Amino acid sequence: MLEEIEKKANYCLSCKIKPCQVGCPLQNDTTGFIKYLKENKIHEAYDLLSETTVLQAVCGRICPHDKQCQGSCIRGVSQKQVNIGDMEAYVGDMAIENDWKLKKVAEEKDKKIAVVGGGPTGLTCAANLAKNGYKVTIYEKHGVLGGIMNHGIPAFRLDKELLQKVIDKIIDLGIEVKLNAELGKDYSLEDLQKEYDAVYLGFGANISSQMGIPGEDLEGVFGGNELLENNSHPDYTGKTVVVSGGGNVAMDTARTVKKLGAERVIVIYRRSRAEMPAEKKEIDEAMEEGVEFVFQNNILRISGDKKVEKIECVKTELVQKEGETRKSPVNIEGSNYFIDIDYIMMAVGSKPEEKLLEKLNLDLDKRGRIAVDADNMTSKKGVFAGGDLAGAKGTVAWASRSGRDSANSIIKYLEKN
Repeated sequence: MLEEIEKKANYCLSCKIKPCQVGCPLQNDTTGFIKYLKENKIHEAYDLLSETTVLQAVCGRICPHDKQCQGSCIRGVSQKQVNIGDMEAYVGDMAIENDWKLKKVAEEKDKKIAVVGGGPTGLTCAANLAKNGYKVTIYEKHGVLGGIMNHGIPAFRLDKELLQKVIDKIIDLGIEVKLNAELGKDYSLEDLQKEYDAVYLGFGANISSQMGIPGEDLEGVFGGNELLENNSHPDYTGKTVVVSGGGNVAMDTARTVKKLGAERVIVIYRRSRAEMPAEKKEIDEAMEEGVEFVFQNNILRISGDKKVEKIECVKTELVQKEGETRKSPVNIEGSNYFIDIDYIMMAVGSKPEEKLLEKLNLDLDKRGRIAVDADNMTSKKGVFAGGDLAGAKGTVAWASRSGRDSANSIIKYLEKN
């Protein structure tokens, strides 16, 4: 394994302009840690990566590398890209195997922060605060930490035992954890404000969006996010299942349903394959596993007598509209057709839980997310928010970046107050 990693490291040109670092949401010093790998200084590579990320073993496996760091690799212009993901995962794995600790960089302080949500943004925020000497408590509604990494990304993409070891390394910084503690039910935001010097809201936006078409209230219509989070599935044996959407949640949903015994799984996406937001690797693997794809088609309605029986679809053409950078799918008149199905899974985006947001009494933006300023502070002083709850891009790396940035903002705020 080490010999293979060294070969991948030596393939890197060690560019001075570091386009791969620019492409990384976390701004990891990519060429820097790869240089250490070339010199067989793996611990030093881990320490360097730890300055910007605490999820090396995770991000190295599940990040959309082709659209981030590797997608910016100079070699990729005419040759194969440098495989940054595999090297980052290797460094993370070695840190776990050798029990290398995350290092604290400041003295202990008497300020306390509550972090709501134990997903990538909450864990990263908590880790960076703890590294800087602050007392941190994570509140998590489930019985285990990890958020979308545990409840959204299937085990065939991210081993849960490995994930737990990554989380344990973070908690070992001295972070207190309160599991099965749900905001709005077991405690309120006001309770946290009274007990802590600052609060970070990072519980995600995991309620599946709907398409706004007739029939979405029929039995047999599910949200992909909820299915993955709760791992509560109907019996798919011998069934035909449609997944609406083109992102990684759609891929994870489709692949999970197929592995659970569905006879046919059909992903329907309004645009072309080239425009699918899902990672190429995930699309390829879904296809290899027998998932069918129907591109440039739109679902118009869901029909059935109480339960889903069929969907009406229409073909689309991509049209460049004035003032828009991305082509829009337009329905082709007269191309309508029907597909008999048993279930349909919505994976067309997600949003925060509206009832919970109402209880928080915070200002929202036009998309219904929590509104924050340039420092990620909400409309309530000392209350910060990040991740997709506050509009960050929906990947683990971007959620982590939001958590890290928010931790820095919280530190600045506490130093002044």
